[in-house]
Amino acid sequence: MRILLTNDDGINADGLVSLRRIAEQLSDDVWVCAPELEQSGASRALTLSNPVRVRMLEPRVFAVSGTPTDCVMLAVQEMVDGKGPDLVLSGVNRGQNMAEDVTLSGTVAGALQGMAMGIPSIALSQALMRFDERVEANFETAETYGAGLVARLLEIGWPANVIMNVNFPPVTPDKVVGVEMTAQGSRDQHHLHFSRRTDLRGRDYFWMGFQGQLSEPPEGVDLKAVYSGKISVTPLHIDLTHRESLSRMKGLLGGAPPKLRSGEGA
Repeated sequence: MRILLTNDDGINADGLVSLRRIAEQLSDDVWVCAPELEQSGASRALTLSNPVRVRMLEPRVFAVSGTPTDCVMLAVQEMVDGKGPDLVLSGVNRGQNMAEDVTLSGTVAGALQGMAMGIPSIALSQALMRFDERVEANFETAETYGAGLVARLLEIGWPANVIMNVNFPPVTPDKVVGVEMTAQGSRDQHHLHFSRRTDLRGRDYFWMGFQGQLSEPPEGVDLKAVYSGKISVTPLHIDLTHRESLSRMKGLLGGAPPKLRSGEGA
């Protein structure tokens, strides 16, 4: 089995070291194509206005001056010799990718690009209790259970238009209480915020930060599983259509385009 690895934390990230250890338990044909610099929050961004440069660091290992999506496209089309990858693994991200995170995540995007190119793909993330550079991620948890979980998922299989989004809880391996198939959750508060700062010339600038409060999610969603010490596995796909609204509004909007009636508007 030929496995392609990518991430959004960058080619030198500790999580990528863990991902290589996971992949090497499954295959001796492992390729790495990851961003030169951190691309957290890049989502499915493509580099369209600048050239994308590639450095080979060692055989089958490449650093790319672009996004996770760039990396997967380049690897499949240009970097990987011979047959294409049989599996794309993206991660292991330093920090969880759950709930609304999945629409921002470069880790999830790397897996989505693999899926879009017809390759079974899995995103893996190691949750943190709080997002702080001084907090060490328990990557040993991902390493302990990652290979077995990937192998089991491949054995079960999933649809071609779906990726698996795996989140390991922020606990040591002996504290993991199980695995749960989950739905994508939704936080009950806005945890991202900007902090206003002032530089040495008296000009304001802003820095993105995270609030540390936990949500109170219902049973069956990714947030609840990880909070409970479980490994969360969520099937995701790109289709963002809200079917209920589509069905409800079909009878209300259609045919000739509506025009503003007299007296409406400003």
